[in-house]
Amino acid sequence: MASTVEDTVGPVGGAGAGEKGLKEGALGLVSSIVVGVASTAPAYSLAASLGYVVLVSSGDGIVGVKAPAIMLLAFLPMYFIAVAYAELNRAEPDCGTTFTWAARAFGPRSGWMGGWGIIVADIIVMANLAQIAGQYTFELFGSDLADSTLATTVVGVLWIAVMTYVCWRGLELSARIQYCLLGIELVVLVIFAVYALAQVYGASPPEGSLQPSLGWLWPSGLTLNALVTAVLIAVFIYWGWDSAVAVNEETKDPEKTPGRAAILSTLLLLATYAIVSIAMVAFAGVGDSGVGLGNPENADDIFAALGTQVFGDSGFGHVMEVLLVITVLTSASASTQTTILPTARTSLSMAAYRALPSRFAKIHPTHLTPSSSTVWMGVVSIVFYVGLTLVSENILADSIAAVGLLIAFYYGLTGFACVWFYRRTLTTSARHFVMRGLFPFLGGVSLLAAFVIACYQYAQPDFGETSIGGVGGVFVLGIGSLVLGLVLMIVWQRLHPAYFRGETLPKRAADELVLAHGGTQQPRVALPDSGEMATVISPDRSNLPPGATAVRPQDEPEP
Repeated sequence: MASTVEDTVGPVGGAGAGEKGLKEGALGLVSSIVVGVASTAPAYSLAASLGYVVLVSSGDGIVGVKAPAIMLLAFLPMYFIAVAYAELNRAEPDCGTTFTWAARAFGPRSGWMGGWGIIVADIIVMANLAQIAGQYTFELFGSDLADSTLATTVVGVLWIAVMTYVCWRGLELSARIQYCLLGIELVVLVIFAVYALAQVYGASPPEGSLQPSLGWLWPSGLTLNALVTAVLIAVFIYWGWDSAVAVNEETKDPEKTPGRAAILSTLLLLATYAIVSIAMVAFAGVGDSGVGLGNPENADDIFAALGTQVFGDSGFGHVMEVLLVITVLTSASASTQTTILPTARTSLSMAAYRALPSRFAKIHPTHLTPSSSTVWMGVVSIVFYVGLTLVSENILADSIAAVGLLIAFYYGLTGFACVWFYRRTLTTSARHFVMRGLFPFLGGVSLLAAFVIACYQYAQPDFGETSIGGVGGVFVLGIGSLVLGLVLMIVWQRLHPAYFRGETLPKRAADELVLAHGGTQQPRVALPDSGEMATVISPDRSNLPPGATAVRPQDEPEP
């Protein structure tokens, strides 16, 4: 492993993994899983996407009852890429993830584009998360302002601002909030699924309902175009578990814990999505009227269409309906928070290696968070959200599909990077061949195929809600974002070529600075599974507490 790293990098010049000034040991395995699952926003993702999976055209019909099979198919590339993340993280637990690993495997330019893919995907999805959070805030109180674009935009901006502050305030505080929000979310989803299935198998099943069948779990009869389109939508539903790896430098046992959390997160998501999607299809059916999932009017928000029908008019039913609204609201707001976390850390890593302006590498001296990157992520997300809303709500709707292209791009790049990074050791054991070669390669190939086919489909002028210059708006937004990144990379390379010459990405982490024993430690909010580890000081000492001293670990006296 070490020889592979040494073969692919240049001389030491930038801050290495573990020495960027982030707080080590802030999260354990449970906390990392919570961050990974919360980032996917299970309730929001199902509410906003499952209906569109069902409605995907397949020949003369739709995907329909095969939606649960799509959930299983989409899980496979997600699992394969999660394995790639885990294996690469073993070699280098760097918060830049795809940026750092792709640079190790293929060179600085590939790494830069991988980092850009993460950043721009997160910025785009923030607009949708904020819109949902704003809308559901009013729906929680039964206000008609839920239909007001201006009102929901204002509240959505406030949600972004609040969650940006939480992320700026500290990772442990962020994770503690996620414990509460995710707990409520998963409990309500399970109750919803149980209630729906109980009525399907009851004495008086709802009109249009269907009893589940094993055939729902196999995609037979679907066309290739339907498979690709539906799977790419479902990939968005799974997207976000990599946040568990993006906080690797702040995790206890950083070489192992983040990778395990990523894999366990995908498995937990598979169970959740499979159960809830089966329950929804069974209860509502796939008819094109009423609450049927084949009714286009229900696609924007499945839970809003089914909530009253599932829980009924009893007092308990009304309470559960309110909890369902709260669940989607907290899901979107929680994902807003956990989307900021990986983006800020990607830009932090890029700045530490001089692939972005140095201001993005600043660490808050008290909270030990990437302060500048976090604030900039919030500001840019607000500007993008408001800008898209002013231009057209249809473009905002198309942005979800565009994110699928970006996800396929940087996830697929990570899969191929894993294979190439470990190419010299793949045949040393069966385990290495499968986990570092076969699985990452299959994940990369499947996402590359989905990317190419989707590009063709999305470019058609009649795809999605908008068309720009005779080209589908989804294609313009997705591919246009990558082209913009390419232009920015070329500009940055001309102005600051050191990173692109391989001078700033070190062969291995340089000797780090830690807070000297007895130095002024700041009070912290500790999680149950947090580790107690030395505080690593940023190379520019921007997080060194007043009156404290930074030393090399080997110079630190025993307490």
